[in-house]
Amino acid sequence: MTSTSSGPAYTIQTARTLLRCWSPADAARALRAIHASLEHLRPWLDWAREAYPMSVSQQAAVLRRFRGRFDLGEDFTYAVFDRGGTEVLGGCGLHPRVGEGGREIGYWIASEHIGQGLATEVAAALTRVAFELEGLRRVEIHCDPLNVRSVAVPRKLGFTHEGTLRQRLRSPDGGWRDTMLWTLLAEDHAARPAAASNLEAFDVLGQRLL
Repeated sequence: MTSTSSGPAYTIQTARTLLRCWSPADAARALRAIHASLEHLRPWLDWAREAYPMSVSQQAAVLRRFRGRFDLGEDFTYAVFDRGGTEVLGGCGLHPRVGEGGREIGYWIASEHIGQGLATEVAAALTRVAFELEGLRRVEIHCDPLNVRSVAVPRKLGFTHEGTLRQRLRSPDGGWRDTMLWTLLAEDHAARPAAASNLEAFDVLGQRLL
């Protein structure tokens, strides 16, 4: 799936964050945030469990792949920075892996910044971008029902809990864990909290899109 002719949004500013396409030059900052958060991330995210720790050069290669896929319109993975663009607060993405007309929102927040509502703020911004800029008809969020912080995000944003897929993914201990499926449709977006989120979105040339 590729973005519309007016997109994608390479930079998104919210009240407290700056989201932008990852660059290989962000590798050292990304690695510091990830390595400091591994204990927090590993129970829920396969990549945190399987790929880390890694070196700065390895992280740069990962971010280079992210940037390449972003530029080609294949997948949209963002860094989450503070408003000044200096500290990595986490990461997020709009991922076209849920079928035609849809995107899945993913997010993680560095351990020292959890509990501040940043994941909700970021997911709200990506929801607006998906519907108002990309013209999609469906946005999904998938999460483990035991990850109470992650579950709170779609609930706060007015997504509908479509169901829980039982024993869907492997757990860290080698067993199986469930996955909750949350969905928001384009026709419901205007009446949900994400539609009122404060943001500005810009294309690769810095021209405002939203």
